[in-house]
Amino acid sequence: MPGGFGLTELLVVLAIVLLIFGPRRLKSIGADLGNAIKGFRKAVSDDEAKAQATADPDVIEGEVTARKTEAKQETHV
Repeated sequence: MPGGFGLTELLVVLAIVLLIFGPRRLKSIGADLGNAIKGFRKAVSDDEAKAQATADPDVIEGEVTARKTEAKQETHV
């Protein structure tokens, strides 16, 4: 595989990391990394929700303003 890592190289790197950090520390590193990824995804989805709310001036935190409600009622009458 040109320019990539094969299975043998990955196993050697994993063995070296295991020797350096040990199994307990490696487990906590994995848990911390998982929590960081979860927090990042939550922050991104919160930012997208805020951007969506600011893009539509008639929507304020999920509630429709009275002006938009009145316009819908007039079209149904």
